[in-house]
Amino acid sequence: MSAQKDRWISCLVFLLFCVSSIPKCGSASLQQEPSPQHYFSGLEAGKTSLAFFTPSVSPGAQPFLEQIESSAEALQDYGVSVVKVNCPKEDVSRYCGKENALRKAFLFRGSRLIREFPTDALFDVNSIVANILFALLFNEVKYVETLADLENIENVLKGKSNMVFAYVPATGTAEHRAVMEAAFVYGTIHQFVLTTEAALLKVTSQDDPDVSSAWLLFCHCQQATDPAQPCRRTALAQPLTLLSIHRHLKLMGAPLVTEVAEDPEKISTVHLQLGLPLVFILSQKETYEADRRTAEFVAWQLLGKAGVALLSRDLVDLNVLHRSNVALKTPDEGMPIQYLVLEDTDEVITLVEDKNKVKQIQKDEEEEEEDEDEKENNNQDIQDDQVVEAVSRDKKRELPLGEILVLTEENFHSSLSKAAWTVVLFYASWEAVSLAVLRSYSEVAALLKGTPGVLLSRVNCWDWPGLCSQENVTQFPTMRIYKEGQQSVTYGGMWGTEELSSFILLSQVSCPLKLATMDEAEGYLRGEFPPELSSHHHTSLLGVFSTATSEAREAFEEAGNILSGDVRMGMYFEDDALSLSRKYSVSPPALLLTRSGSQSVEGIPLSKHSVQDMVQMIRYQLLDIFPEITVSNLPQYLQLGKPFLILFSAGEISQMESEEMLKLTKGRPQKTFVACWLNLKKTPVGHGILRTYFSTMPSLPVLLWVNLHAGGQVFKFPSEQSITEMNILSWLEKLQAGLEIPSSTLSEEDWKPPLPAYDFLQMMEPSVPELSPHAGHTPAKHPPQSPGGDTARGDTAIREEPSQESTAEEIGSPGRGLRGTAPRLAARDKLGKRHSEL
Repeated sequence: MSAQKDRWISCLVFLLFCVSSIPKCGSASLQQEPSPQHYFSGLEAGKTSLAFFTPSVSPGAQPFLEQIESSAEALQDYGVSVVKVNCPKEDVSRYCGKENALRKAFLFRGSRLIREFPTDALFDVNSIVANILFALLFNEVKYVETLADLENIENVLKGKSNMVFAYVPATGTAEHRAVMEAAFVYGTIHQFVLTTEAALLKVTSQDDPDVSSAWLLFCHCQQATDPAQPCRRTALAQPLTLLSIHRHLKLMGAPLVTEVAEDPEKISTVHLQLGLPLVFILSQKETYEADRRTAEFVAWQLLGKAGVALLSRDLVDLNVLHRSNVALKTPDEGMPIQYLVLEDTDEVITLVEDKNKVKQIQKDEEEEEEDEDEKENNNQDIQDDQVVEAVSRDKKRELPLGEILVLTEENFHSSLSKAAWTVVLFYASWEAVSLAVLRSYSEVAALLKGTPGVLLSRVNCWDWPGLCSQENVTQFPTMRIYKEGQQSVTYGGMWGTEELSSFILLSQVSCPLKLATMDEAEGYLRGEFPPELSSHHHTSLLGVFSTATSEAREAFEEAGNILSGDVRMGMYFEDDALSLSRKYSVSPPALLLTRSGSQSVEGIPLSKHSVQDMVQMIRYQLLDIFPEITVSNLPQYLQLGKPFLILFSAGEISQMESEEMLKLTKGRPQKTFVACWLNLKKTPVGHGILRTYFSTMPSLPVLLWVNLHAGGQVFKFPSEQSITEMNILSWLEKLQAGLEIPSSTLSEEDWKPPLPAYDFLQMMEPSVPELSPHAGHTPAKHPPQSPGGDTARGDTAIREEPSQESTAEEIGSPGRGLRGTAPRLAARDKLGKRHSEL
């Protein structure tokens, strides 16, 4: 029934366009009445007429009479008759008086006056037709002046019908007439809204629009079922005419994606009939859901420019390359369908917008096939390590190492006693990761230049293998801090300049820092620190112990030795410790915690008194409740072995989203998942993650449930729902009950380098100790099972050195730390070009 109705509407619009465009012989549609009494006595109920009253024709009124007579036939198409009423000389009634005769025109429906128009507003045929239809379509066309008015209409229409929003610089123009004529036909299907306010046009358009030109937007409000969901808008790209509006509305009413199960050569859609191309997304049974989402995404991007169809390989026997994933059919008669291999959806969109792109893609494919064998033969020249590539690219850059003391076997031990804290970097001059870290180390030296009691030095283990063996250095690079030439601690964090300098400065302060009075303890919690700590924005930990908790206090001190350089820890064990702890609703032994940027103090009882348990508990408590995930902190949260509830955002998240996510996490003391967010502007690798999770880039922000440790399933929070605590909890309950379908499932294949690693040990002389550089190892498959732990730390008083796996992962490409996500991106070219990569 709806299809039949659409055909009737199309025919009617076409006829109206033809009638208004084709010149006609004779303008005999203007009716004349001898007197007002004769005119009013002949009015019929429901009939509409435009009347003007004239006692005599003056030369100044001639232009108006010519235009009103010319408009008679156009108005007749809409059921409006134009009547010229002669006024007798003795008639001085309302309509024939001096103030109205030939100064105004009157619109009647039956005998009821609808509107009166000053004749200077009816200056040509367009203005006459536009103003008359505007008056008649009062309910079908709403006029708005402010954004609030427009949004109110949108909110009423959401989930019910669509809206056509038009801007015209002034009423009475040809564009105004086109909008009114379109509203006459489509007003019962869509809500038409009109404005002449340039400010309203600017706030509703993404680009900077030309306010001197008319604009039209089709607002898809019928699909916006959630009141908080905005209506999608599709702009009319052509100049605003009745035919272009009709064409645009036809395209908006067509199916977003057409599913095809026959020969594409025989397919004809409304897009092809209107002179637009048709894009086929080639699909198969195994990837149908992902392909459907891809097709819908592309269709929204190309709405009004091209049609999109989903073509099933399983139902249609296509004699084309299996790796082809897109086909293009143009409206040109006799042109064959082009089957192409495209990398992503951006190329599909460019394909439609740039006609020369098809030839270029086909040329590139031919060249790629010719060079495929040559590339396979020369694959040993591929550089797959980003660290090696970076070092090689900047190999001519001279590092400023003047502030770093060079240590040898002769001066090593004597130099350690020159300063209170001597920092030593053990590295190998031939190894890429060592050279990359040496750059950061040189920046740290410049940053800490002049810091009292700190000496930065370095040992090249390639030159002094015996010294490195004596110091038990088993991997490159290794950084240690020697206190007064004796006790040393080994660094196990990220190798950035900020992380290194922070570790060095924090290592100078006693850990834990013993506080003598309650005022000092409370000042410590408020952020009143010694000068050497004031510039570091870390979470503050204060252990509170009574005289009866000596075992817990000793374990806390030992834990402080292990965590020195990473954590800002204080300790208070005076007689009034009980009063301090009770102030925060805990009893000794207890941990008082103040997070960076927060004024509130959390009280946590210390129930386990072993050193290992205390270290693990402190590391776990240091993790943020709702953290921003970055390349540097991701390993800490992956080690928890929990699913991720992660919010991807194009920038900073809104205050409402932050508050709702915090309510979700704070209300669950024993969290079974990690709630976090990722800023794509600050961490661009997130784009690669989302492209791996989805065949097309989803609209942001997007909330996902990702279980990297069990099954690798990815679930997407419904985009039509607002991100609130209750909506998320309801969604998580459905996930737990198995009622949601995963958007994708990550591959369980190991991520390995495309080339075998060089065995550097075979290059070394037998007399050189067995050193294990990072470049010869692949990342670890399973992180340690310790909440909040660090792969590079031990749990005893003497720290273990960073493991080869953890350091290699931290130094390498940021994407490598995202198990099951970004690693799949590296294998794309190996898997061939398939539609699932769009």
